[in-house]
Amino acid sequence: MNDEEAVEFLKELLNIYSPSGKEADLAAYLVKRLKELGFNAFVDHVGNVIASPLSPVPSEPELLFLGHIDTVPGFITVREEGGKIFGRGAVDAKGPLAAFLVALIRVKPKKAVVFVGAVGEEAESIGAKHIIPCFNPRYAVVGEPSHWEGITLGYKGRLIIHYTISKPKFHTAAPSINAPEEAIRFWQEFKARAECFNGAINLSLLEICSGEEDFCTFAEMKVGLRLPPGIKPASVANLALSLAGEAKLEFSGEEEAFVAERNTALVKTFLKAIRAEGGKPRFKLKTGTSDMNLAGRSWGCPILAYGPGDSSLDHTPWEHIEIDDYLKAIRVWEKVLEGILGGRKNEAVD
Repeated sequence: MNDEEAVEFLKELLNIYSPSGKEADLAAYLVKRLKELGFNAFVDHVGNVIASPLSPVPSEPELLFLGHIDTVPGFITVREEGGKIFGRGAVDAKGPLAAFLVALIRVKPKKAVVFVGAVGEEAESIGAKHIIPCFNPRYAVVGEPSHWEGITLGYKGRLIIHYTISKPKFHTAAPSINAPEEAIRFWQEFKARAECFNGAINLSLLEICSGEEDFCTFAEMKVGLRLPPGIKPASVANLALSLAGEAKLEFSGEEEAFVAERNTALVKTFLKAIRAEGGKPRFKLKTGTSDMNLAGRSWGCPILAYGPGDSSLDHTPWEHIEIDDYLKAIRVWEKVLEGILGGRKNEAVD
């Protein structure tokens, strides 16, 4: 697969709209394409794409690549313009996934490697939660954008709070507090307390709505938190409960922050590969959350996240990837595969 074909391959992935919960068409396409290229590929019972040059797929591979095939909602017309490819998932995270697969197609590995295209990463990570107990890799890489020169070693944790309250209706001249006012009070107090909770907690008011019915007023909120290392989701949940008053709170997306070891053979191989392409490697600790939070803690092996693309474009209406960034990441991956798996360029594959 040459560079022009690699670009077309990414466009094909982007043209198959795959928001969380609707990944089946893309999964079917990937399995068909990988089988045509000689891979053992299939869709597991939760919808993940699993593939390997070996049959059966090894449960203890030398390297496991964990990407995700879902995106956030919002289709973006796929187009190439000014050296960029626009499309939903170009950065998060079909670009990183495509870069790995192109490199794997180009390199004939001598050791076991497994590709996982997980579902639901943008939701509750159902795909990663299903496959993590199935594998015990020696090395693992999560496909997420870091720029082609960047290596991501850690992500913040996460907690989602769903707030609901209903209160009896009263005359507006009465001194009582209605449900929307109570919700605002909670948000203000919780935000002030959480921001002082050992620092470095990021809060976002994701959704809010309120209204009234015949005999009551109501309010609903969705609050998102990003948690640094050392702060557990349960601790922040307890703080929220202490301020909730009459409101009902539900929690989801609880994930602890994770930071990987820097001094590993996997990291060193990436550093060498990036420098060989003329890059200046840099380490990153992301403010978001990814499947690396789950996989890193469970597998306990050397792990990092890598892929082309600018993560500030994640989820935006103008999501795009620089073609040069994408092609350089492919070449970095080729060198990494040759270094980790003892592979060689397979010139016969196209």
